[in-house]
Amino acid sequence: MFENQPKGLFALALANTGERFGYYTMLAVFALFLRANYGLDAGWAGEIYSDFLMLVYFFPLVGGWMADKFGFGKMVTWGIMIMFAGYVLLSVPLGGDTFALIVMLAALLFIGFGTGMFKGNLQVMVGDLYNDPKYADKRDAGFSIFYMAINIGALFAPTAAVKIMEWAQQNLGVSVNDSYHFAFAVACASLILSIAIYYMFRSTFRHVEGGKKKAGEAAVVDDLTPEQTKERLIALGLVFAVVIFFWMAFHQNGLSLTYFADEFTAQSATGVQGMAFNVWNLVAVIFIIYAGFSLYQGKTAKTKGISALVIVLAVAFLIFSYSVQEGVVKVSAPIFQQFNPFYVVALTPVSLALFGWLASKGKEPSAPRKIAYGMLVAGVAFCLMAFFSFGLPLPQTVPGADGNPVAVHVADVSPNLLIGTYLILTFAELLLSPMGISFVSKVAPPKYKGACMGGWFVSTALGNKLVSVSAYLWGGLPLWLVWSVFIVLCLLSAAFMFSVMKRLEKVC
Repeated sequence: MFENQPKGLFALALANTGERFGYYTMLAVFALFLRANYGLDAGWAGEIYSDFLMLVYFFPLVGGWMADKFGFGKMVTWGIMIMFAGYVLLSVPLGGDTFALIVMLAALLFIGFGTGMFKGNLQVMVGDLYNDPKYADKRDAGFSIFYMAINIGALFAPTAAVKIMEWAQQNLGVSVNDSYHFAFAVACASLILSIAIYYMFRSTFRHVEGGKKKAGEAAVVDDLTPEQTKERLIALGLVFAVVIFFWMAFHQNGLSLTYFADEFTAQSATGVQGMAFNVWNLVAVIFIIYAGFSLYQGKTAKTKGISALVIVLAVAFLIFSYSVQEGVVKVSAPIFQQFNPFYVVALTPVSLALFGWLASKGKEPSAPRKIAYGMLVAGVAFCLMAFFSFGLPLPQTVPGADGNPVAVHVADVSPNLLIGTYLILTFAELLLSPMGISFVSKVAPPKYKGACMGGWFVSTALGNKLVSVSAYLWGGLPLWLVWSVFIVLCLLSAAFMFSVMKRLEKVC
């Protein structure tokens, strides 16, 4: 899995892990913060949430255009600095008045623009590592590893957010609303770590940073005809149009699925189910999976012995964890967001092994076909939500102490519903997201690489803008109908992908 990959991959992946940890720590509690701190209803909170996500994924288009002119490495550095300024503003507890709201919106603008400088350009650099012919056949696997590293940061983020808020409330005597800002401050520290990693290991990827050409240095080679360039750009546009609706559905994890966790899901768990809400238990499971692959694939007795020892220690840890677990484990809504990154990290080697086996048989699906399958799988996830939402009451609110609406917990659905839904959505994500990024880096005409990667993020931005649709439907329609909206969109998108499959596979 990790063999024969360019060294720069791991450095860039780790730099991205630090930034993503901070981002997802903030995002885990952001929708709830908007409702609690500013007294916003579900619709307005969803609007701000989706607009922020749109900015985060729209600005890479600007960042890509700037990088094509000034270099990818320079934009990555500036991006981290701008993001840092935004998280600092977000970390200051200013209350819930109009001035505080304006400062918060300004912070979101900084974070969105900084992410635009950082995110897409870092991924272009990863793709350029595979322009070397000796790494060319490792591109899809490399992006899967890169995507896994992103989710290592995201895995710990919800727990970090919840724990630091609890610590601030219990030890510093701050209110619940003020404690959210401590979660946002975590992002500041993670960005310092990210930029430190970037510059410590810069020598492994400096050759793909780009920038102004030195005297005698060769320009970007683009031997495509105008017709080939046009065909590639059209193919990319077709894929971009489809992934809009995937991200609209997928990023419900931070909005309607979090609302569901807060208002309809049991707030406690016991036994084995309770163990799932301790991130260290999930880490132990990941060690077992990776050590299991190493045990099977290991070529020496030493490798197999170490792998077996890791499995034994991880199993022993889980047994110990179960024995000391309290009878009832508290379950908070943001913590459910740890399951998606957990599944990504845990299932990445399974995904790579499966597609590697299919490739050896000459039967591996193309990247566009994987994207189409991903849309179908996402539809299945919302079918599950719709089925188990039959008979549930409508979401309800009551006036709070300040007169603002407060969401009410109205049902105790088993946490297993969301845990299972996140598992299915993760299968869809693994089929679509890393493969989509790999497809863009492979198909994009050389002189438009930055802009094309920016186009991928613009499509994501448009999908994120549409995320708020569920917030406006929340409370006005039966829940099964809310989820059915996403079922229909996912199935229609998959059908469209299959209808243009020949054209897409032609440029692969």
